[in-house]
Amino acid sequence: MDSPKTQDNPRFRLGFRDSLRVLWPYSKRNFMSQIEGIWFIVFYLIIFQLLVLQLPIVYAAMIAVGIFIVAAGLMFFMEGLRLGLMPLGEIIGSILPRSCGMPIILLFAFLLGAGATFAEPAIAVLKAAGSGVLPGKAPLLYSLLNDFSGQLVSSVGVGVGLAVMLGVLRFFYAWPLKLLAIPAVLVLLTLSFYFSQVPELRDVLGLAWDCGAVTTGPVTVPLVLALGIGVCRVVSSGTGGGGHSGFGIVTLASLFPILAVLLLALYHYASNDYYGASKYKGSEIVATQSTEATSDENSVDAELVGITDFEFNTYLKTGELPDGYELDFNGGRAELINGEIIVTAPNLTVKKIYSREYKIIDEKTWDADSSIYSQLKEATIGALRAIIPLCLFLYFVLRLILKQRLDKGNDVGIGVTFALIGMALFSLGIALGLTPLGGQLGSNIPLAFAEIVPWGLEHSEGPLFGEGHLGKFVAIGFAFFLGYGATLAEPALNALGDTVERITVGAFRKKLLMQAVAIGVGLGIGAGIVKMAYNLPLIWMLIPPYALVLLLTWRAPNSFVNFGWDSAGVTTGPITVPLVLAMGLGVGANVPGVSDGFGILALASVGPIMTVLSVGLYTQRNEKKLQAASKPDIQSELDSDSKQPGAA
Repeated sequence: MDSPKTQDNPRFRLGFRDSLRVLWPYSKRNFMSQIEGIWFIVFYLIIFQLLVLQLPIVYAAMIAVGIFIVAAGLMFFMEGLRLGLMPLGEIIGSILPRSCGMPIILLFAFLLGAGATFAEPAIAVLKAAGSGVLPGKAPLLYSLLNDFSGQLVSSVGVGVGLAVMLGVLRFFYAWPLKLLAIPAVLVLLTLSFYFSQVPELRDVLGLAWDCGAVTTGPVTVPLVLALGIGVCRVVSSGTGGGGHSGFGIVTLASLFPILAVLLLALYHYASNDYYGASKYKGSEIVATQSTEATSDENSVDAELVGITDFEFNTYLKTGELPDGYELDFNGGRAELINGEIIVTAPNLTVKKIYSREYKIIDEKTWDADSSIYSQLKEATIGALRAIIPLCLFLYFVLRLILKQRLDKGNDVGIGVTFALIGMALFSLGIALGLTPLGGQLGSNIPLAFAEIVPWGLEHSEGPLFGEGHLGKFVAIGFAFFLGYGATLAEPALNALGDTVERITVGAFRKKLLMQAVAIGVGLGIGAGIVKMAYNLPLIWMLIPPYALVLLLTWRAPNSFVNFGWDSAGVTTGPITVPLVLAMGLGVGANVPGVSDGFGILALASVGPIMTVLSVGLYTQRNEKKLQAASKPDIQSELDSDSKQPGAA
């Protein structure tokens, strides 16, 4: 009789309810961590619109659902990165430098950078930005965002790929980051100055510089850093790079996409194939729709006076103005005749007074044109196109080139599934929540200093604080505290602060770094509002801070340069980029004379570099003063000891 078989490794199985009890605390903690990174910026935007601009929140229910979906999507997406993409990147990054030659490593670095860019959630926001650009005002910018949107994203990916290649070479040959960053910035500023002299090219500058901020997001940065850390582990013993040698690759990944977009714009400008040019091959329907949109906009502006034909005819018959109107008296020639002021040929303007009932939530709580099903379908297809090719590329490199197998029981498959679910939900939440919130607030911010039609209203209002500088200062102050608070809420900033404090052995403390970065971002976003409020050329907003940054970079130690430049990467989080981009486009669409709202992210990126390098040099200077002051005291103590009786 055969003895019963026994299992050597019996598996312990949990039921459905027990599995939920185990997973619920973990999921709840991860979900709340995402809420912690979102709540401040959302709360701040809502409070500013309600209390300062005194406007209700339009589509409140849709925005609330969208924000909840964004938090859930980020939870799945970040967990998918941790379980799926990051392990693949770390394994390849640690094995590839030992197993392959330089050409294979550089080819992998290029493909990794390009593939990670296509998987960035903010790229979808960049694609959608073209709908708010009028072709008549910025024809080349319109064509880049609509006719050549695929080329635009591809050029950004190529730029990141080349940057990662150069970053790997820098690790191998121990090149200082300043020797790469300074020439790159000089080339970009020179090319940007040329663009500023050509009207068609001038409109592209904001988009190009903002693309550098969009690329360094939650997908690119972890994968690129994983490759960089793996290379540094192999070559650090020979280069003496130290712990900080892993910094800098994010900097290059934010500079080269700018160059790629500028070159793409220059190519289409030379080819004369953009909207309105002689070789334009775009659809005539698009051109017709654009013309109709412009005429509709003009017709709406004409109706903003508020006086109807019936009311005008009533005034002609009775000579009396009904309630709810005001008379604006100006112009004419005033004379003093027989003790009376006689005004000849004055300008009299009759305006309708709109009494707005203050409320928190508008009646329109959901956009009737927004279909969750169609948006979810589009978001899911976008997630599949972005995540699957990148994962297949990493897996094929691991199996076919490195001849490595994944450990049994690994969670890569689960991680990839989570990443897909997370990216689809995140894109849906952006469309439902963050884009409408940022867009309506951006459209309403000019109400502080200009007469506009606020979001959700049918008549013009404002300016709330006059057309002078006060209203513009209110908008600038709002932008500063938005950038300051949102940056402090970024989880990546805490991690950067811990790393920098460890590298500098406490000389540059975490709290000091976080404050420096947050102030820099706030100054940058505030400068972006200054650009739009006063309609200043972007090039003159970029040259002064980058000139100062180049000077500080040249004087600063290599370690400060590395993490100082990479500190700009924490400003481009998955929440900050869509909100700031939507807000900038909304502001640009409502300020007279401004063709677009790009450029805020570019200024928000240079701000923290400037402040971190400044604070770093100040800290280093104080350290040297303390060391110099302590040396005479030590020497005097030695001299006094030598004079003591019995001293040898």
